[in-house]
Amino acid sequence: MNPAREEILGNVRMALLRRINAPAPVVPVQARVEPRTPGDLNSELDLLLSEIGQLGSGTRRIKSRQIKAALEELVKAEGIKKAALWETQDLQSLGVAESLKRCGVELVSPQADPRKLAECDLGVTGVDAALPETGTLVLRSSPEKPRLVSLLPRIHLALLRPIALRPDLRPAFQEFKNDGYLVCITGPSRTADIELTVTIGVHGPKALHVWALDT
Repeated sequence: MNPAREEILGNVRMALLRRINAPAPVVPVQARVEPRTPGDLNSELDLLLSEIGQLGSGTRRIKSRQIKAALEELVKAEGIKKAALWETQDLQSLGVAESLKRCGVELVSPQADPRKLAECDLGVTGVDAALPETGTLVLRSSPEKPRLVSLLPRIHLALLRPIALRPDLRPAFQEFKNDGYLVCITGPSRTADIELTVTIGVHGPKALHVWALDT
């Protein structure tokens, strides 16, 4: 082990009065958080969209057949010229790529160089899990779901199926425990300096749009 790292960990152990290989202390009952009990599907979806909206993001409930018109509106309103999207079967079935092309949007490969993805106006993804209580979206990463699509374009559009709703992080982490990492998104990117001045979009998208697809 790196000597500096061992020294730091040693100091932490001393402060906690812990020994090497000592069993982890029992978590006090008062420190445990009970699993959240979810409501019905509609109330959970309403709560999720409400929380997302309070974070300064755009939300709407939409039917699959309305995707084309909604994308046309978004392209015009945001001046979208380039876009990248996940290459999942769900987005293909919704015709997202074809709709964007018909709007004159240039599609950039989701596997492109990060610089090219950062030049995109729009990144389109699905949602693997959604937490209503905090308005958080959880996205997995794979060859067909590159994480940079949600992180580099200036606008992130997440298409949500109600099946993605989870009561809280516990079942989501259990479900995805074998994943190397997850992307958890709670509103647009926010950064604050030492004077607590908040700036939007410095380390991620400036805008987040979440469309819940009604079945």
